[in-house]
Amino acid sequence: MSFTLLLQLFASLTFGMLLGTLFFGGLWLTIRNLQKVSHPALLFLASALARTCLAISGFWFIGVWLDESLRWQRLAVCLVGFILARMICTRMIRTDQPTFSGKSA
Repeated sequence: MSFTLLLQLFASLTFGMLLGTLFFGGLWLTIRNLQKVSHPALLFLASALARTCLAISGFWFIGVWLDESLRWQRLAVCLVGFILARMICTRMIRTDQPTFSGKSA
């Protein structure tokens, strides 16, 4: 592997993690603020549209970034970064609410 390829893959991983953090962090902020607004459906729809456009634009940018070779490798690494960011965000944002055990009181 060449140094340029490794640099591109590392940049794709980092960019994927940034996209995932923005996407899932934006979702968390949206859900936290739903009760505070007068039109929660409008807020949720606008947030979903903005987050989806951001994610698709980011993946598109990685797909056509630099040269035409190794597109799918960069996209795959970017997707791995996106999924890693999801896992990290859900662990950091998780509340300490008790889980349902299935037992009746």
